[in-house]
Amino acid sequence: MADSTNPTVYEIFQSMEQGPATATSIPTAQAWLDRHSRSLGFFMDGKFILPADRRSLSLTDSKGGVVCSTVCAEDADVSQCASSAAAGWKSWSSLSCSQRAKALLRLVGVLGLHGQCVSELCALCEASCSPAALVRLLQYYSSWAQLRDTLIPGWTPVGVVVVVSSHDCSLYSLMLKVLPALAMGNSVIVVPGRSAAPPTLLLAQLFTGAGLPAGVLNILTGSDVTLGAKVSRNPDVRLIAYCGNKQDGLALCKASAGMGVPVSVSSCVGATCPFIIFESADIDSAVDEVIQIAFKKKEVHWVLCVQESVSDSVVARLKLRMANIKSVPLSSDADRVLVDAAVQEALQQGATLVQPCGVSPGARYPPTVLCGAAPSSPYVVTPPPGPLLPLLMFRSNTEAVLLGNHSPHGHAASIWTEDLTLALETAKSLSVGSVWVNSSSVSDPCFPVSGHKDSGTGTDGGQEGLYQFLRPSFSSPLPRPSPVSLEYSKFGTEAAQVVIPDSTDGASIPQSYPQFVGGKACKSMSGCSVTVQAPGGDSVLAFCPDGGRKDVRNAVETAIKVQPGWMKKSPSARAQSLYSLAKGLESRRKEVSASVGAQLGVPAEEADREVELSVGRLNVWAAYCDKVQGGSPPMTQSGAALSFPEPLGVVGIVLPDNAPLLSMVTVLGAAIATGNAVVMVPSQRFPLPALAFVQVLQSSDLPAGLVNIITGNRDQLTVALANHSVIKAIWYWGSAQGCQYLQHTCTSPLKTLRLSWQQGGEGRGAAPDWAQPHPSLLEDLWRNAVQWKSVWIPTA
Repeated sequence: MADSTNPTVYEIFQSMEQGPATATSIPTAQAWLDRHSRSLGFFMDGKFILPADRRSLSLTDSKGGVVCSTVCAEDADVSQCASSAAAGWKSWSSLSCSQRAKALLRLVGVLGLHGQCVSELCALCEASCSPAALVRLLQYYSSWAQLRDTLIPGWTPVGVVVVVSSHDCSLYSLMLKVLPALAMGNSVIVVPGRSAAPPTLLLAQLFTGAGLPAGVLNILTGSDVTLGAKVSRNPDVRLIAYCGNKQDGLALCKASAGMGVPVSVSSCVGATCPFIIFESADIDSAVDEVIQIAFKKKEVHWVLCVQESVSDSVVARLKLRMANIKSVPLSSDADRVLVDAAVQEALQQGATLVQPCGVSPGARYPPTVLCGAAPSSPYVVTPPPGPLLPLLMFRSNTEAVLLGNHSPHGHAASIWTEDLTLALETAKSLSVGSVWVNSSSVSDPCFPVSGHKDSGTGTDGGQEGLYQFLRPSFSSPLPRPSPVSLEYSKFGTEAAQVVIPDSTDGASIPQSYPQFVGGKACKSMSGCSVTVQAPGGDSVLAFCPDGGRKDVRNAVETAIKVQPGWMKKSPSARAQSLYSLAKGLESRRKEVSASVGAQLGVPAEEADREVELSVGRLNVWAAYCDKVQGGSPPMTQSGAALSFPEPLGVVGIVLPDNAPLLSMVTVLGAAIATGNAVVMVPSQRFPLPALAFVQVLQSSDLPAGLVNIITGNRDQLTVALANHSVIKAIWYWGSAQGCQYLQHTCTSPLKTLRLSWQQGGEGRGAAPDWAQPHPSLLEDLWRNAVQWKSVWIPTA
């Protein structure tokens, strides 16, 4: 070895020269871009495709330099990508759980090897994500790929999933959708935002090179998020998962309306989040955290809420900490105009400014605290992009909660106090998905987080976040409807056959049934009724009220008053009320059974069987009440954490034609067992079983207004439910046109939708077999009735 030409370790350290390049050298981000001539195409079927004659878009860095260009997909590219994903899903779903887990685990090693390149590319494109965070995601979801059939029996992958992100969404938020979809056995088509496109293409190349089957992960780029709706036209696509800002999410929902594809929305960008400092907080630590998070370029906007008794101390410390902070660059001159307008408006309203330096012209602005801001000001509700921090003051815990819930968003909140009881009470009262106690911006994939209010309709993280990429295995995908030309402003305006019962010739009149609003049997506000035809259609069986918008308004007003109290009842108390409701139905078995038989024209034995199953179903939901109540996921750092389900609020339910009594108690039980209030619209064809159930409700111990039943024209009542801002979710069984209307309309405010369209108008489409439900059906209903919250309590 004495004549070896290789340098010794001592010589290497003396010269500090870089070693020779080898065939296995890891390229830098710039080298990877140069290898593609800085013009990035699509990634399909395991390889890059750069078609000619495509419009391209340039991506610039923070200094205005061009990083690369991406091409915009056309219809031919969309069709080719969908075919690739369909073929990839067949090969990927045919693998065993352990084989998929091994494939995902191999990606951990590849990402560790190329982590520097990924990090550099993310920095160039301003799509923030650390390789360590991606490794954590891969490790977590590869374990779920291994355990899917063991811990989630009775569920199967949906098929091809389209994941869409806005231009300002981080790579981490995007991969939080992609990786669980892959782990559950789906193939994925990613439509990334402009900044996340290059890192996503790099990851697709690395993952495929590590052994991910061709076609399982595909990337399409375009000019906006509506490309995701074009992709979803393919019949193999079964789900659209979106993450990004609210505006693009709403545009995607409207563009995909009527395609029969559910859209899961996570509006994680641009949300307004409260940062609450109580007088019992460590003020120095809280102010240090504010400085760290409030003035950097970020996905969320913070609003500082300070208890009045310590406001002077907080402001003094802010001035001290901000003294050496330089002006922050803005994205554009247009952002500077918005920031100047917000500051001028604040000054006109009497706010005072805290700034470390003077304001200079150009696309830079100093960090600014707007002290004494009004909660209803536009720059507080929807702050402009820039280093502005509104400061609000409160006196009590109740006022702090009111300020925290004032925003239309419900993404996250940070609470600072050394009183653990106060922290937990406040966390429970805030309508947000994540609450950080004496910390902020902590995340881990093992925690389930739901978007509250306008922050989304989906759940990400934990086992609960996996169900959006699964469907009950007993159900097979139905043929998808095609969008129709629908005049949304006129939907539901066709009047039903309205009559006013009268008897002038001495003949007997069919029975008139009341509806049920606010705990009372009553007529509709219109005073009119609609006819209920006998099974043969040759005679009038009964009259039921013709409900409308005013009836829905009255029902929601009573429901919103009683729901908070019902939610706060213990699970065992709600269970006892449901057991009592089942007992009441059993005591009126003969009358309800007669109503079912007369309405459906079935033998007495069959009608009695439906009543018996309904009693059993209510008992099942009573047993569910205290069985699934969240838990304490393991923390990645010292401390503790809690995750628990919360009710949605007021739920609107448009019931199916199938098994009108049994289907009603099934969905009713799921909703109220979890703490919700309901406004139900019975089947327009078969309303009598639901109206007969009103007598059971009247004799129950359920709070008045918790359950409301309104009959009438289904489309007209659907419009009333969709346009009521207080209703948080709508479960709908009806026409394809009704599903399209709800997807297009329920965007402002955003509502959680569970849509099932019925084929041929016969009620035999998407409705399950209510008499023999698979356990996963009940679990699916339960999970649709709750939203998840995670609370982080670090100790160091």
